[in-house]
Amino acid sequence: MNTPLRELVTRLELERLEQNLFRGPSKDLGWGRVYGGQVLGQALAAASQTVPDDRPVHSLHAYFLLAGDVNAPIIYDVDRIRDGGSFTTRRVVAIQHGRPILNLAASFQKVEASFDHQDEMPEVPGPEALEDDRERYRAYGDRLPSFLRDAIAQETPFETRTIDALSDPIQPEPQPPRRHYWMRAAGNLPDAPWLHCALLAYASDNNFVVTALQPHGVTWLTPGVMVASLDHTMWFHRPFRMDEWLLYSIDSPSASGSRGFARGRIFDQGGRLIASTAQEGLTRRTNKAP
Repeated sequence: MNTPLRELVTRLELERLEQNLFRGPSKDLGWGRVYGGQVLGQALAAASQTVPDDRPVHSLHAYFLLAGDVNAPIIYDVDRIRDGGSFTTRRVVAIQHGRPILNLAASFQKVEASFDHQDEMPEVPGPEALEDDRERYRAYGDRLPSFLRDAIAQETPFETRTIDALSDPIQPEPQPPRRHYWMRAAGNLPDAPWLHCALLAYASDNNFVVTALQPHGVTWLTPGVMVASLDHTMWFHRPFRMDEWLLYSIDSPSASGSRGFARGRIFDQGGRLIASTAQEGLTRRTNKAP
């Protein structure tokens, strides 16, 4: 486990302040506000700490309300809405400076066996045949913003290997609204299912709604373009490990009204569909450039 992954695991473990109250540290990844996946992963981790281990999470639904302050910790207030015979429901409010920045609902279920079918995994090259994304982005050199150059020069908690051709982040050509990439944690993780789910929630916000920008020949780095996550939904279908390669298959069927919509399917290397995701995000032009 490399240092960034170890630090991320520590941030997800949270500090318990009271029976249903937790505190998590923030992390500045370079753009001046808390990465949405961090708040999502920490909120799920907080909810998981109030649920028996034999009830893994099967879904979450979250709204991002305000940008997070990277210089302040985040308080997570868990409401134990329901403890039923098969299902457990939790609501979590993430708070900074007395204001909610995220509202999440999560449902947990006892493991049961019943009907079983799934989509087929796309036919794509395996991760072993692909170059690490950090190496591919280094080719753009000084054309990248300094914070992004710093980020790709350092170790990260996850390895990612994109299957599609990388678009020029500064002057992109229009592309279909699809993206496929492999990801895994950069090191071995403990056998704690809640941690693997929290890490997947964290990682699932990466390169997601920006897929809706691809047909329009812009990126989140384009001057005059504003991108922010508005909501995020996940369904966890089957057990998995975050320290093994997972394929994230993303497409965006719609963009309108300054909002882009993206949906994703996550498979393990054996072709099992382990999770599905959906997100709507702000994709606004703030001026006429470019």
